This record gives sequence, structure tokens and C-alpha cells, in this order.
Amino acid sequence: MLHFSKFKITGIALLMLVGVMFALPNFMREETRLSLPDFVPSGTLNLGLDLQGGSHLLLSVDTDSVQRERLEDLTSDIRLALRGERIGYSGLSRIDNGVSVTIRDAADMEKAATVLQDLAQPVSGGVLTSFEQRADLDVENTQGQTFVLRATPDAIAARNTRTVQQSIEIIRRRVDELGTTEPTIQRQGEKRILVQVPGLDDPERLKALLGQTAKMNFHLVDQTINGYDVVGGKRPPAGSRLVYTDTEPEVPYVIRRRAIVSGERLVDASVGFDQQTNAPEVNFRFDTLGGRKFGEVTQANIGRPFAIVLDDKVISAPIIQSAILGGSGRITGNFSVQEANDLAILLRAGALPAPMSILEERTVGPGLGADSVAAGRIALIVGFFAVIGFMVVSYSLFGLFANVALIANLLLIMAVLSGLQATLTLPGIAGIVLTVGMAVDANVLIFERIREELALDKAPIIAIDMGYSRALSTIFDANVTTFLAAIILFQLGSGPIRGFAITLAIGIVTSVFTAFVLTRLFVALWLRRQGKPEALPL
Repeated sequence: MLHFSKFKITGIALLMLVGVMFALPNFMREETRLSLPDFVPSGTLNLGLDLQGGSHLLLSVDTDSVQRERLEDLTSDIRLALRGERIGYSGLSRIDNGVSVTIRDAADMEKAATVLQDLAQPVSGGVLTSFEQRADLDVENTQGQTFVLRATPDAIAARNTRTVQQSIEIIRRRVDELGTTEPTIQRQGEKRILVQVPGLDDPERLKALLGQTAKMNFHLVDQTINGYDVVGGKRPPAGSRLVYTDTEPEVPYVIRRRAIVSGERLVDASVGFDQQTNAPEVNFRFDTLGGRKFGEVTQANIGRPFAIVLDDKVISAPIIQSAILGGSGRITGNFSVQEANDLAILLRAGALPAPMSILEERTVGPGLGADSVAAGRIALIVGFFAVIGFMVVSYSLFGLFANVALIANLLLIMAVLSGLQATLTLPGIAGIVLTVGMAVDANVLIFERIREELALDKAPIIAIDMGYSRALSTIFDANVTTFLAAIILFQLGSGPIRGFAITLAIGIVTSVFTAFVLTRLFVALWLRRQGKPEALPL
């Protein structure tokens, strides 16, 4: 147990050197870190919301709107399917969580049932999907010649889950565009999403970015009727609808319901400036299919206005001067640079699958975070020096070895967290403080075991060797159980609880290494220098 080859000593020294290199940037100024060469680690610990302040939002996803859209699509599908098979129908309408349709001719009932059954799709996204094919629609002949099509509970649950997951991914893209570090975005319950953005000093901008669905479509303007006439009471033509601009005062437009190109065809959006007026604008680019379709429509409608509609608001309605080929265009308006940048962020990140509402909003100021950092620093310093004093008083030189290993342990924890670009929260600091006390626990077990062997009149070298050998199983068992507890906390917990679990788990691994390897190396080197000591400084 006390023999260390040169290879092992070199390996331990290299590991500690790497740990120091990863931990050192945390003690440097930002300009110093930026000037480091590329091959030198420069990552630091990120402070969580409770340490540096920031924004906390709890959002609710309107999954009911997704179900309504599904029923609207289902109504259109039923109409097209029955017409395609030349089956007469009447009373096609939406009912509670379903669609009702009446077949005119009783002779077409069997054929209609087959056509309607074919509209059902297998439910995707569930664990049992590959084993059991489940349809997303129930087709029932409720009475007479009337069919009712309803979404199944499995389909509703799968669609809600998919909607929330898509919302999380799009929110993450939007928040990442803000340039913040380590935001927390996670699902809570069935329809809620928690968003925490440390260090964000503009919570209103975050709310504006996350509050918009950002569904953008391009529609032709219906020129057969004036928008103000529709506001005055006239009905818009079939296939058209009334929308307003997002300006004050609002300007009404009558647009064709069918979009010429959907915003889903956008692949990029960026901020630009008009060459003549130098005003901010948003440049966008379609994919191949969207670009071709946009070019065809603009070529066929030169001289007509078309509306760019974002979340049912017209943000621009230019006149098509010429065919817009090449799949790119620009959106002009009374934008500020930040407004143009935010619109580009929304378009790049994509549209949310459903609207969201803010249920809870909290802003944590940096002052509160500074108090938490100061309190955590004091707790760490007090605990650190208390442990160091106890070890020196109780175990003399061996206690000093343990203290050096304790410092190395803290550096390794910081190195691992910095390498992982982890976010340090107040519970994370608590985990480190707890690790400081636990780090010397293994050394205490080893040293007390050595004392017991010395009390049995064992030679010092034998006592040290047996002390390390026999304490190993106890140290291993104690730390494995604590490590398992940390894993359970990480799996079942969320947010700060996970931060505590991560620092605790890392601290357990590093403390076992420093106590059983590093301290043992110090003792072995001391023994090699002393030869065969008659007594131990213990």
C-alpha cells in the first residue's frame, strides 16, 4: 500500500497539474482569461440565478389551442376525403373534442366509415408505440347516419407532450440567442415550463421574446374590399379575413386566408440596414421549396401588395415591385436596432407550437446574489480553517498532509465544475462546504486505524500499511452510499437540488482520491526520507 512507482507519482502530479490549470481561470480577471492561448483552459464556474441575479419565469403552454387546430385540420380532411369519394354529407361541424358529420345516403354508410377510419393516424411518441398500434381518432356511428370523430386520450396526451417538448427547444434557442450562460429551461408538470436566466438584466426583453408565438406567414392582400369597410360592418369575401397592424393607431387589412408561403420555410434571418435610409431591417431567407414558391407568387402578382403577418398582426405590407427570386427578401418598418434584432431572433428560433402565458415572474437582483456569495464564502472559509485547525491539533504532521490534500480537493472540485461549465448555486456552495467536512473523514478513519495498530505494538511502517489497508473497505462503503444518495437527488430533484447533488458527487470522488491516494503518497514519501522511524508524528 505504501509503494509508489515513478510512473504512479508522475501520473498523480500530472493530474494535479491539470486540475490547477482548470481551476486557475476562476481566480483571474476576464481580460487576463481572454488573453490566454487557445490550448490553455479558460472556462470558469457560472454563477446561478441565486448568486448573480437574473430572471425567473414560469410559463404555461396553451395545449388546448393545439387540440383546436387539430380539429380544424380534421374538419378540412373530412371534407376533402368525402368529396374525393363523392359521398354526400351535411352538418359537418365541430363538437366537444370532436367533429360531427351526417351522411346523406344510407347506402354510402359503409364506404363513409372506411374513408373516415382511414383518416386516423397511429399515435407517436409513446413507449408502447412500437409494440401496439394505437389510432389517434375514435370513429363512432352515434345515431342514424351521423358519425362523430374524437381524438383519443392517448393522442391528446402524446400531442400535449410533444407540444411542450417543442416549446422547450424553441425557448432554449431564443434564450441562447441572448448570449446568456447556462439558462435553466425545464418542464414542470404537464403544461408548465420553468425558465431561469442568470445574469439577465433586462427581464422585460425576455418576456417579450418568450411571450410571442412568432408564427409568421406571407399573405396576399385582398384588394376587392377596403379594410375600413369591413371594420364598418361589411363582410369580407369568402376566403379572406380581417387583420390589423401592430402599430398605433392600428390599420386594418383584408388578407387571403391561405398563406402563399409559411414561416416554417424560413431558414435564416438577420439584421441589416437599408442602403438608402440606413434604417434597421430584417433580412430573411427561405429554403429551396419556399424560395421557389415565393418567387412564383411574386412573379404572378407584380403590383399587388402582400402582407407579412406575425402572430396575426401585419408588420409590413409592401407592394410587389418585381419578382423576388433567389429565396431571400427583407422586412422593413419602423424598427429600432434592438427590435430588428429581436425579430430576427424569433424568426431564426422558429415559431412556438402553441401560445404561452406567464404564470409567475420573479426578478432576483444582483445585490441579493452578492449577499449569498458573501455568506457562502464566509461559511466555506470558517469551515475550511476549522477543519484545518482540528487536523493539525489532532494529528500533527499527518494532519498537515491531510490539510494539503484538502486544498487539492477544493482545487479539483473547481477544476471539474469549470471543465463541465457547470452552474454554481447556493445549494452547490452548501455541497462544497459539506465536502470540506467529509474530505477529512477518510483521513480521520485512516489515522485512527493507524493509532489502533500502534497501540497493539506494531512497527510504524506496518501500522501505516495495515491502517490504510483495513480502512479502505469502510471508506469505500461510506462514500458509495453517499454517492448513491447524490445520484438519487440528481434524478428526482430539479434546479438547485441537482446543483447540490452534482457538487456533492464530485466532492465525494475527489475527496476519496485526495485522502486515499494523495495523502498516502505524502506519507510514503515521508517514510522513504525517514527510513525506518521509531515513532510516528501522529
